[in-house]
Amino acid sequence: MSATEAVSVRVLDREYTVGVTPDERDSLMAAAKLLDTRMREIRGANRMAAVDRIAILAALNLAHELQLLGDGQSHGSKEVADSLASLHRKLDVLDAEQR
Repeated sequence: MSATEAVSVRVLDREYTVGVTPDERDSLMAAAKLLDTRMREIRGANRMAAVDRIAILAALNLAHELQLLGDGQSHGSKEVADSLASLHRKLDVLDAEQR
């Protein structure tokens, strides 16, 4: 098992530190950029929208897209399950940092 490193990402003008293995770093950075873009689209001109509401809407949109992709492929894909498990771990880290 590879050692994790702390990586800082910026999402909607807030910085978060996430522990990832070196081979996951680029993927995490791309995911953070995608999330930032989606959250900015949802926020749009309404700068007063609550960040937690924006985050939930972005997560729901991304989860829906992921589900649609999964429905088009085999439901038993180990790669998809591994990716989802990795995303859950990262979300748990972000959630713990926010408390």
